[in-house]
Amino acid sequence: MRLVFVIPAYNEEAMIGQCLDAVMAEIKRSGHPADVVVVDNASTDRTGEIAAGYPGVRVVRETNKGLVHARHAGFVASEGYDLVANIDADTMVPEGWLTTVFDEFEKHPELVCVSGPYHYYDLKRSQLALVEVFYAFTYFTYILSRFILRVGSVIHGGNFVFRREAWEKTGGYDRSITFYGEDTDVAVRLSKIGPVKWTHKLRMNTSGRRIEQEGIIRTGMVYAKNFFSMTFRGKPATVDYRDIRE
Repeated sequence: MRLVFVIPAYNEEAMIGQCLDAVMAEIKRSGHPADVVVVDNASTDRTGEIAAGYPGVRVVRETNKGLVHARHAGFVASEGYDLVANIDADTMVPEGWLTTVFDEFEKHPELVCVSGPYHYYDLKRSQLALVEVFYAFTYFTYILSRFILRVGSVIHGGNFVFRREAWEKTGGYDRSITFYGEDTDVAVRLSKIGPVKWTHKLRMNTSGRRIEQEGIIRTGMVYAKNFFSMTFRGKPATVDYRDIRE
C-alpha cells in the first residue's frame, strides 16, 4: 500500500516546519513508503515557501480559502495512492503512528478509515485531565453511533486516514461546509461504504491553541453540537468560525 500525507495550511509559517520535521522523521523511522502534499490554502505568509524547501514535499496552491477546499485540493493532487493521511499543519506525527496505520489496514482489509484522538502537547496537566473526560464521552459516542445506532462513526479532522477507493465512492468532499462538521460528514458517508474505526492507539500530537483561546468546555460543546447535527441532520449547526494562529 502507498500512502500520502495531505496537509492543509493557511498562514502556518510558525507551525509547518515542525509538522513536516515530524512527518519526515516518522517516514524514515517506520520504513513505510509515504509521500507528502502540502496545500497552501491562500496563505499570505511564507507557509508555501517553507514547505517547498523540504525535499520530496509537493506544494499545491488552493486559492479558495477553507479547510474543505484545501482537503479536496490535496485529495485531487494525491491521485495514485492507496491511503490518504489527513493531518493538520499544527500537528506533529508521533513515533509509531505510521506503523499503527499500516497495521490496522493490513489486519482489517474491510476497513475504509481509521482515526484517533489528539494529545495536546502544549496544554497544562489540569487542562489535559479535562480533555480526557471529553474523550471518554467521545468514545461512548463512537460506540453508540457506529455499533448501536449505526448512523456513522467518529473521525478527528487532523488525524484520519482513509482508503482512496472508498472515498471516491462517496463522491468526495462537501465543499459547502466551511469548518465545523467536516470530519463528521466524512465519517457518516464513509460508514456507508465500510467500517470506520476510532482508536486510542492512533494518537496525534497537536497544538491546543484553539482550546487555549476559546476554552475546553466551550470548544467541546461546539464540536459535540456539530457532530450530532451532521450525523442526524446532515448539516453543521455552526457556520461561522475564526482562524486561530500563533
